[in-house]
Amino acid sequence: MNTLTAEPRATNVQFDDDSLWVDLADGRQLGVPLAYFPRLLNATPDQRTQFVISGGGSGLHWDKLDEDISVSSLLYGIGDHSRKVA
Repeated sequence: MNTLTAEPRATNVQFDDDSLWVDLADGRQLGVPLAYFPRLLNATPDQRTQFVISGGGSGLHWDKLDEDISVSSLLYGIGDHSRKVA
């Protein structure tokens, strides 16, 4: 069984054209394709920078984009599960 022994904590968030980059308190940097999060992919660069690191680093929140991301879910490769219904 794989379990996390300590909750990963974000200390900073950055973007390039294709990826979300999360700096973790333990020194790691995690890169995730923006395609995993359509709201961030379609946001302007300014909108992407308007985030809050919440829960002591366990979450990332973009109020104007209505996007919330769990840092631990990024480590498991879990992206946005919302689906548009036709």
